[in-house]
Amino acid sequence: MPLHQLHPDYPELFPETRLALRDPPGLLAVGGDLQPQRLLAAYRCGVFPWFGEDEPVLWWSPPVRCVLHAERFHKARRFERWLRGCSWRVGVDEDFAGVVAGCAAPRADHAGTWIGPQMRTAYQALYRAGFAHSIEVRDGDELIGGLYGVNLGGVFYAESMYSRRPQASKVALLALCRQWQDWGNQLIDVQMETAHLLSLGAHCLTRRAFEIELERALQRAAPALPWASHWHRSAAAELLRPDL
Repeated sequence: MPLHQLHPDYPELFPETRLALRDPPGLLAVGGDLQPQRLLAAYRCGVFPWFGEDEPVLWWSPPVRCVLHAERFHKARRFERWLRGCSWRVGVDEDFAGVVAGCAAPRADHAGTWIGPQMRTAYQALYRAGFAHSIEVRDGDELIGGLYGVNLGGVFYAESMYSRRPQASKVALLALCRQWQDWGNQLIDVQMETAHLLSLGAHCLTRRAFEIELERALQRAAPALPWASHWHRSAAAELLRPDL
């Protein structure tokens, strides 16, 4: 089956996800751009961009989707003990560019990065439009980790996270889960399965099951802007509580 080429003049049109290739699994379309209108249309369909610096824009709808429900975040006892003595602080939308830069930085376990200049520009535009958000973890004034992603309705599409200190990205994800649950939401799309995400409570759905859940979540109202005005700023140790 030939790969679908996106039309440059119709940013909201994507092929049906059932037409995604089997090899490579989930590749749905190529081309187009990363303008906000096209990106938001993709997310509403459960589609996301993922491509290397030397590749065209590629769009994906994997046959198996990894998700995390906020109430199911798993805190190991060792992590809980460590967190009780942690002096870090957590904030939201304080340094979106800094978090994206941290996620894009080369890592020892990866040969390169998929968060190139084109991606960074695109998500900065979504941030300015109020759709993209970042969670920052700080030790004093130093940014030591965080995550960023996109919000539509009652779903948060987590794009990437990073740590400059062990556990920093885990603290950011816990903070997101706590706040997401406080706002009455559950669905966090983490896209691709990893052993680390599974250890934190993520699980996998078929494409169809994910799309059904996504459709329900998109019908919910998105949290009011700006997030910082009603985000629970806290010390990391305050993220521990019986119901999460």
